[in-house]
Amino acid sequence: MESYTGRLSSAQVMVSGFVGVIALGTVLLMLPYSTTHGISLLDALFTSTSAVCVTGLIVKNTPQDFTLFGQIVIMLLIQVGGLGYMSMSTMLALLAGRRIGLFERMMIKESLNITTLEGVVRFMKRMFIFVFTVELLGTLVLGLVFTKDFSISDAFFYGIFHSISAFNNAGFSLFSDSLVRYRNDILLNLTVMFLIILGGIGFVVMDDLFDNIRHRKRLMQHTKIVIVVTFILIFGGAAIIFFNERHFFFSELSLKETMLSSLFASVTARTAGFNTIDYSMLQPQTLFFTIILMIIGASPGSTGGGIKTTTFTVVLMHIWTTIRGRKDTVIFKRRVPEVLVSRALVIMALAVFYVTIVTFIVEDIEHTGFLTTMFEVVSAFGTVGLSVGNGASLSLVAGFSVPSKIIIIITMLVGRLGPLTLFMALLKQREEKIRYPEGRLMIG
Repeated sequence: MESYTGRLSSAQVMVSGFVGVIALGTVLLMLPYSTTHGISLLDALFTSTSAVCVTGLIVKNTPQDFTLFGQIVIMLLIQVGGLGYMSMSTMLALLAGRRIGLFERMMIKESLNITTLEGVVRFMKRMFIFVFTVELLGTLVLGLVFTKDFSISDAFFYGIFHSISAFNNAGFSLFSDSLVRYRNDILLNLTVMFLIILGGIGFVVMDDLFDNIRHRKRLMQHTKIVIVVTFILIFGGAAIIFFNERHFFFSELSLKETMLSSLFASVTARTAGFNTIDYSMLQPQTLFFTIILMIIGASPGSTGGGIKTTTFTVVLMHIWTTIRGRKDTVIFKRRVPEVLVSRALVIMALAVFYVTIVTFIVEDIEHTGFLTTMFEVVSAFGTVGLSVGNGASLSLVAGFSVPSKIIIIITMLVGRLGPLTLFMALLKQREEKIRYPEGRLMIG
């Protein structure tokens, strides 16, 4: 990748920025007034990484082990991590009246997957307005819901914390059971799901939808793919979870709770991490299907993780194209460039390779069961935060040994940045000066 500074590539700058924010968060969480009974360096680092990478895996009980100050630190880390440190630094620069230079514009383009530098600053301004408007509305609705159980001040603090956590697909909660106690509350469930979807659909998509409404412009191919695939995954996922658990976990719930829980489980598996059901009680086939949803994740340029909906779609359509003996991968009557097809295949391969290797290593250390271990690893890689240990108020990772926790910390960072971005940052990029002749090779 071309180096913009002469020394660091854009990928290296992004990695350095996230590591810097995580380090700052670790220091803040280790302050005496951040926790009720103190915290180790490793647990502070884990919590900071989980917040900045908007994952939600916890090794400390957020409402019990952190003070109000500590909870605010976590909330701010989630906001910075969800939008990206480049986006937040750009916002501060705009508020200060500072001019945004070419390097900053290039970094914004890279971090938000924008296709052009044209209108980047205008796009950022619209994005900030959209983000804070949605989070404010989420705060008001959730705050009103929580007033039934808490004082007005507590209710609206819970409202803003959960609104930011939901929109940024973080999954941190100020309740020890996540949102299990509100499993039957339609307004809360719909609001949280709405925030998760809006945060995970991508800012480019939302901007394109607004342009379509205002100027009657044709939707981009990217927007069409994201909307259609998101719709299929949400409702198709809910149906599969419902049928898998209808005679098991859902057998003791009312029809209303079952429908809400199925839909919520499908939405939250796409990198959000809140839970209204106990994942330690689910069937193996449900856990495996949830792993698939977690790997796919949200959409590009969003607050969510995973390999992204567009990557998944391009790979599937390329397989279908190859099976049919056609050359071009076409989606919605538009050809997908070969370089993007190759990129999608590389991202998919790296994700599967990384998750498999890490699962084997952690399972060899912890012996928690292969499917269980893979669930935790994929949850970290997809920046989801779901855990088969959620029923006990902490993620299963809380009981892992030091080496396994460090591996999970690295996995959360790899998942947030993307395996391709991270490997490009670690490996020196060189321009290809020699092109070798084609060889003869048999495939399949």
